[in-house]
Amino acid sequence: MIHDKKVLVVLPAYRAEKTLERTCSEIPRDVVDTILLVDDGSDDKTIELAKLLGIDSFAHMSNLGYGANQKTCYREALKAGADVIVMLHPDYQYDPRLVGAMAAMVASGVYDIVLGSRILGSRSPLSGGMPLYKFVANRFLTFAQNVLLGTKLSEFHTGYRAFSRNVLQELPLLANSDDFVFDSQMLTQAIAFGFDVGEISCPTKYFPEASSINFRRSVVYGVGVLWVSLLFRLWKWRLARPRLFTRRPTFRLLPDYYQHHAPSAVVIGQPNDAQPD
Repeated sequence: MIHDKKVLVVLPAYRAEKTLERTCSEIPRDVVDTILLVDDGSDDKTIELAKLLGIDSFAHMSNLGYGANQKTCYREALKAGADVIVMLHPDYQYDPRLVGAMAAMVASGVYDIVLGSRILGSRSPLSGGMPLYKFVANRFLTFAQNVLLGTKLSEFHTGYRAFSRNVLQELPLLANSDDFVFDSQMLTQAIAFGFDVGEISCPTKYFPEASSINFRRSVVYGVGVLWVSLLFRLWKWRLARPRLFTRRPTFRLLPDYYQHHAPSAVVIGQPNDAQPD
């Protein structure tokens, strides 16, 4: 616990059987109060392993998508009473030991959101095995997003993120995609609504067991990212009113709405009994 804040790590999992135990073993348990895993219809033994590891677990009965997985993660994290929520991929691509540093930056109130950046620092992500086409796409998309959003982040596409409770309560997450572009939509919404975003250097590792989308889906993702950024600019110029940037019912205001409209999940482990504020 940091500054009397409840810290919860959410693991959006899909076919994470080979890397889950290694990831969880390096999460600093002296800082983290609870680890919560949501499995998105995996056909391996991710859920069985999570139970053996004593992780609070939820399962989608079919594969609903990366964005849908996160919606369940955040809903259940808030229901569990989390003050700081860290989203970490269980594929061991990002270093779990940085959870404490990221959570502290949020718990201190310095930032509302903290991103684990693969670009900051002396190590190139290419040295960690990032494919060249992904690196080039990352740099191009981040440049375009910084121009369109008026920001100066080192990267927008990390899957390692920490949020304050207030961020997750206020963002209209159900307006977002159930696919990979959810990450970009969520971060763009946070910028649109004035939340402060910080970054920390995080070396990354690419290896066969680490999850990664293929080239075709990467192209679809890239087009989606540019479209979200363009919508933001049109919204800022008051030339469009996209629902992404419209204040809509939130977890805080209408928890029953989210309970019935967010993706359904079956409780597998021993979830907390805490209720949302």
